[in-house]
Amino acid sequence: MMKTMYIPKVASAGETVEARLVPALLDKAEVAFEPIHCVNWKDYPYCPEVKFRIAHTGDSVLLEYRVKEASVRAVADTDNGRVWEDSCCEFFFQMPGDKENYYNFECNCGGTLLAGYGRRGEREHAPLEVTKLADRWTSLGQAPFEERACDGEWQLALRLPKTLFFRHSIESFDGMTARANFYKCGDKLASPHFLSWTPINLPEPCFHCPEFFGSVRFTD
Repeated sequence: MMKTMYIPKVASAGETVEARLVPALLDKAEVAFEPIHCVNWKDYPYCPEVKFRIAHTGDSVLLEYRVKEASVRAVADTDNGRVWEDSCCEFFFQMPGDKENYYNFECNCGGTLLAGYGRRGEREHAPLEVTKLADRWTSLGQAPFEERACDGEWQLALRLPKTLFFRHSIESFDGMTARANFYKCGDKLASPHFLSWTPINLPEPCFHCPEFFGSVRFTD
């Protein structure tokens, strides 16, 4: 059965919310966390504690992740780099009417973002002048660093404006019903892992599988 999640509106369209203020705003609005804890492949049993919450302002998507894991890594320091090899939180999103194409937004714990669109195996990166529109905040800071032990919980907050969805002209997220999945990975960590919000039934790790996305409904 497909998971369904309602995405609340927490601020007015046109109101700019800085990424660093997203956690406090979502606290004030009492937006609940969802776990990312589906371990889909037995060869990768490690399951760090990961949760996320999501809201919108009409013209931006607001995301917060909180992660407890044994170690962290943020080597990729340029947008559209190999962030999935680091401690990485991801948001895959399929617009209404799209059948095979979807967006992927992947951000490491240092705030480096990858943004793409297309179908599986035929991906197009967003231009760097577009990725810079995404506001990011991370509790670990933005300097690149090699893998190190992680003591406690780290946070990542994102504001993804509608212009970041670069192959669509979105007027507003108000009332939109779309499909999405949320992930946590770390391909090159000492304990590699591939967690998802909704289960994935594939023989090997792969997040590029919109057939396993859940339903997300934006309130207005």
